Amino acid sequence: MLETKLPLRVGVGVIVLNSKNLVFVGRRADNPTDMWQMPQGGVEKNEYLLGAMKRELYEETSIKSIEVLKELDKWLEYELPKNLLGKIWKGQFRGQKQKWFIARYTGDESEINVNTKCPEFIDWKWIKMDELPKVAVHFKKQTYKKLLSELKKFID
Repeated sequence: MLETKLPLRVGVGVIVLNSKNLVFVGRRADNPTDMWQMPQGGVEKNEYLLGAMKRELYEETSIKSIEVLKELDKWLEYELPKNLLGKIWKGQFRGQKQKWFIARYTGDESEINVNTKCPEFIDWKWIKMDELPKVAVHFKKQTYKKLLSELKKFID
């Protein structure tokens, strides 16, 4: 019953849109299959959510040129599959509880660089928003479907 005793990690994520409303996704360095995700990560102690989102975005993509358009009202959660429990996040968490943001990328694509100090992504691309659930790893698909729904409401 390890998984029920472990807490959820508090995290943030960001839907980065370009001028054509395409969504930024990165291919994770630790997942050899063709799975992609949006920038996300943990919130440090005493860190504001917005600050955590901007820090994570920069650490993973080198992106600084954004305009924050919206903070989503609801927190979204996902649980890790059993095979990952105890292996990631030093085995301290069973999944994540995340606050998500929508941001517009305002920079030049030359700013984007996933070859960072501690690279999480090995590649990146812009995709149509409807593709989000299709590119996500299986245990994040429901979260990405909810994010897609929120994004469509926001853009329409």
